Amino acid sequence: MPQPGTPLEKMGFLTIGLFDEADPAAGHETTLQVIELGEQLGFDSAWLRDRHFQYGISSPVAVLAAATQRTRRIELGTAVIPLGWENPLRLAEDLATVDVLSGGRLNPGVSVGPPMRWDDVRDALYPDTAYAEDFSYERVLRLTRFLRGESASPFSGREGVVEEWSDRVQPYSPGLADRTWYGGGSLRSAQWAGENGLNFLTSSVVKAEEGETDFAAIQAAHVQGYKEANPAGRVSQGLVVIPTDSASPAQREKYAAYVEARTPRTRTPQGPARLMFAEDLLGTSEQIAERLYAHAGFREVTEVVFALPFSFEAEDYVQILTDMATTLGPALGWRPPA
Repeated sequence: MPQPGTPLEKMGFLTIGLFDEADPAAGHETTLQVIELGEQLGFDSAWLRDRHFQYGISSPVAVLAAATQRTRRIELGTAVIPLGWENPLRLAEDLATVDVLSGGRLNPGVSVGPPMRWDDVRDALYPDTAYAEDFSYERVLRLTRFLRGESASPFSGREGVVEEWSDRVQPYSPGLADRTWYGGGSLRSAQWAGENGLNFLTSSVVKAEEGETDFAAIQAAHVQGYKEANPAGRVSQGLVVIPTDSASPAQREKYAAYVEARTPRTRTPQGPARLMFAEDLLGTSEQIAERLYAHAGFREVTEVVFALPFSFEAEDYVQILTDMATTLGPALGWRPPA
């Protein structure tokens, strides 16, 4: 076993929540059951990705509203909501509502930039304002101002007999803004998140800047840049991790094929944005722990959100999450809450 350094303080997991177009209810139910299992196993957090026009969860906030009623302790997060698809004022109302329902367990993660496949979705999403929309960091600041309870309207008070109006988003949920995260893949995004008081999510995708092509070194530099800007902020690393301790031979074969198909993209920067993808970590918990302790990015954090593979079956997620909680987590010094 590797020699542990600072024990891992928080361990969460991330899922895309796949479903069959012919039976979407079943896939959403599986996602809720996975979150329930995560709480039973002691995970600190469960996070949902955001997928539009795909067969994954398009409305993580709605699904997490359901999850608040089926869990009691586990933190619930979004990793991440691309704000190019959202009106920050309306999203603030939804997030605050879910946070109230959860008893203060929501961790909204967001990002900025034009929506993916912008030329295809532009006319449906913003038929009248596409060229006026601001997809910069300011969109995040608008959201956090609303979450902090800053004024959103010049009017408050009574109108008529029963209409009571507030000048800020309702419900107001104290502390929600402090639990908001920015998901970024560049050094500038990491520094900006720190400078503006957000927590920082770094995932299995980063930008290869200034000629660097070592994923772990790039990720470590991003975390260091964030910490310099905000030493008190929370930062979490996300990688795809597949422990095989209790996997069946058929599962091991399937997992190996999945990783093999995805590995070529990890070797060089991809596309005009020069995106670097992390290698999926497959093996026993002992093998994965050894690789994590050798990973420059992992050595910079005390929180992780391990990503579940996209296209596996429910029984695979049960096995992977169980091995994470019972074998891999303890190998990293993590312990579930009492």
